[in-house]
Amino acid sequence: MQLEESLRLSFSSIRANKMRSTLTMLGVVIGVAAVISMLSIGRGAKEAVESQITAMGTNLLFIRPGSIAEEGVSMGGGTAATLTYEDAVALADPANVPSAEAVAPESTTGGQVVYMGNNVQTRVTGVTPDYEPVRNVEVATGQFVSSNNLTGRARVAVLGAETAANLFGEEEPVGKVIRIMGQPFTVIGVLVEKGGTGFGSMDDMILIPLTTLQQRLTAGTRWRGARGVGTITVKVASKEVLDQATMEIQEVLRDRHNVLYDDDFIIQSQQAILDVASQMTDILTVFLGGVAAISLLVGGIGIMNIMLVSVTERTREIGIRKALGARKRDIQVQFLAEATVLSVLGGLLGVALGVGISRMMGLLFRGAGIEPVVHLDAILLATLFSAAVGIFFGIYPANRAAGLDPIDALRYE
Repeated sequence: MQLEESLRLSFSSIRANKMRSTLTMLGVVIGVAAVISMLSIGRGAKEAVESQITAMGTNLLFIRPGSIAEEGVSMGGGTAATLTYEDAVALADPANVPSAEAVAPESTTGGQVVYMGNNVQTRVTGVTPDYEPVRNVEVATGQFVSSNNLTGRARVAVLGAETAANLFGEEEPVGKVIRIMGQPFTVIGVLVEKGGTGFGSMDDMILIPLTTLQQRLTAGTRWRGARGVGTITVKVASKEVLDQATMEIQEVLRDRHNVLYDDDFIIQSQQAILDVASQMTDILTVFLGGVAAISLLVGGIGIMNIMLVSVTERTREIGIRKALGARKRDIQVQFLAEATVLSVLGGLLGVALGVGISRMMGLLFRGAGIEPVVHLDAILLATLFSAAVGIFFGIYPANRAAGLDPIDALRYE
């Protein structure tokens, strides 16, 4: 029996049992749609995270305080107050770190911000003028924190786009007075919207002069009598000199902190953060795809079950074919072709459904900055896997049909 004839008989059998065939394919349809939609969400989340990280540039070094230990247990990086504003000034000196283009110290606290009847809880970050070029932020209206604001400990604020919208709606914020943790601040600027996933969003924050934060809003951590900061970000000339800049920074800070090898600070590159984030989202994508693939396997079991029923129903037909000269291989090909056709048709319908679900999810997650991404390789993988499932779960019914004794099959009623 030729393959073409096997396929013709397969479609004929499917048409003869439309409802049963549709219900059988439904498991594969749902499985393939789940695989495609889950992979698209995982990849969309990965691109959203990577775009948010790379928006600041990939030539950055983040310096954070070291960790403290309680009863021999490290409390994690950033728990010790070992970085100061004076450290940032030393790193900004070209004689000390020639690879650095700009240095931006910062400290962050959380607080309630009020304007008229509106109030929000958001991050309040103390920054210097160098924060603008280092963190790649842009002012949409107004101006950024200036050197005069810094030295004068001015009560001025630059709002993130989301914070400005929450406080002012359609009203122009620049020039208005808000209250941060009960103290009045004049809005001097609003940042360009960057978007983000919500966690650590650059749109949901308020920037004020670092000196103002240290003196007016927080008691301010001090280390060896100097003003403590939470993070020092260093922008280097290019990614190629990241290692050189790291060694220069280590040398300066070790000298200032009087340490040799047991550093009381942590230096991390933007690229390292990006690599970790990519690895985590890749694991998430594989996990989501694996969970969705389970439903595809369940669909394959459904195909095997229906094919076994079909073998039982068509026992007499199989006996007649064998009596007319059909070989064992011909019977195997016939039933394998039918199982594969069911699986592939279900896979194609599942692809269409999965793409549609992905687009719907894109509308739902758009506010969170996640746009599901459907790649051709995911479609091919799901389709080929569905075909493989049909073949795998069709082998046993096909072998069972081929192994029937023709005399017993002809006697079957």
